[in-house]
Amino acid sequence: MQTASPQDTIAAIATASGAGGIGVVRISGPLSEQVATNILGHCPAPRYAAYLDFKQADGELIDRGIAIYYNAPHSYTGEAVLELQGHGGTALMQILLARCIELGARQATPGEFTRRAYLNDKLDLAQAEAVADVINAATVEAAKSAVRSLSGEFSKAVNTLLSELVNLRLYVEACLDFPEEEIDFITEGRVAEKITLNQAALETIFNKAQQGVLLRDGINVVLIGQPNVGKSSLLNALSGEEVAIVTSIAGTTRDAIKSAIQINGVPLHVIDTAGLRETEDEVEKIGIARTYQATEAAHIALLLLDVTTGIGEQEKLILDRLPQGIAKILVHNKIDVSAEKPQVFEKDDETHIFLSAKTGDGLTLLKNHLLSLVGYQQNSEGVFMARARHLNALEQVRQHLRYASEQINSAELVAEELRVAQEALSTITGEFTPDDLLGEIFSRFCIGK
Repeated sequence: MQTASPQDTIAAIATASGAGGIGVVRISGPLSEQVATNILGHCPAPRYAAYLDFKQADGELIDRGIAIYYNAPHSYTGEAVLELQGHGGTALMQILLARCIELGARQATPGEFTRRAYLNDKLDLAQAEAVADVINAATVEAAKSAVRSLSGEFSKAVNTLLSELVNLRLYVEACLDFPEEEIDFITEGRVAEKITLNQAALETIFNKAQQGVLLRDGINVVLIGQPNVGKSSLLNALSGEEVAIVTSIAGTTRDAIKSAIQINGVPLHVIDTAGLRETEDEVEKIGIARTYQATEAAHIALLLLDVTTGIGEQEKLILDRLPQGIAKILVHNKIDVSAEKPQVFEKDDETHIFLSAKTGDGLTLLKNHLLSLVGYQQNSEGVFMARARHLNALEQVRQHLRYASEQINSAELVAEELRVAQEALSTITGEFTPDDLLGEIFSRFCIGK
């Protein structure tokens, strides 16, 4: 893994684009002190906020603001860092950044500051990813979980399990050095019992990480069904506002309408689609094709039915065309017309929910079932913000611990499965992470972080 070049100093505007009351230009690298001296007249004392003039080479005033200098390694990146906090005018920030580049810095790439923090052991990889998650958190619960990961709670849990796996692996490998001894080292060392304990610890981490992925990425839900069954009305009821046009005219919705809402802090990406029916209308045909396309990326499909007509041949055809693996809920709408009570039940491996999108009766049943389908638990205390790659790594660990348990009578195979499990777990914090993955991770960051 390559470290940053000692000659490389980077600079970027660290605040969001657009005008604001305050704007920050951040510089990191060995030229930071030199940049400070040229712009400010002198370099401020480390970690001391100084109110100074920011000047061009000819002494012309650029701005007046706060300058803070951090000497290495006592900074976010582990390098010498200078932060210039001025007025947040767009042009002003660009002028100040241009002055830093004129003095030898270069424009930072997306995520480069955080990548340097990772490479200089200021953060592990899970914490570095949490930086972007804190910035991008769309809900209060997501923000809380991201802060937990940034503070190191996720990494601590992973490293505790990693330490247990390493110790167990070392013991099993040591057993291989005494094949002639008439001692059952595997039984003597309670290896099977320790694998079981590690599996239990892994499940705790997996469940919290899975919750974190839900808080970060949310659930994709697509509303499908024949025209006039209430798809747009349900979208409006879930979102709490009139995001879709509702009329008695069949085929009003011609294209997919997306709405982002949240339930208990979990983002829900709901897509209202064109009614599915036989039609000669070319525009409506395009909308229907897009409906089926939307189901390909969805986690859950809500098939809406008119409770007064129930499931017909058309609904059965719709169900048959849905992708395999997508969760399905049959929503019987318009109970305000049929005078039925809101309810949820399972029948023939299908979930049926009776509600009224118009009055809201039964809407809570639907919301709760949507969350339960994706494994959401009410208590999100201690949940870590996590990503799909973290779950993939944890799933690999789960698999290899199971293999180790199944091969408990063969020390060689147990040792190998523990080795592979250890390596998979280490990718979460970045102990064993290829450079190409690092490039992909940090390229998703905004410039200035």
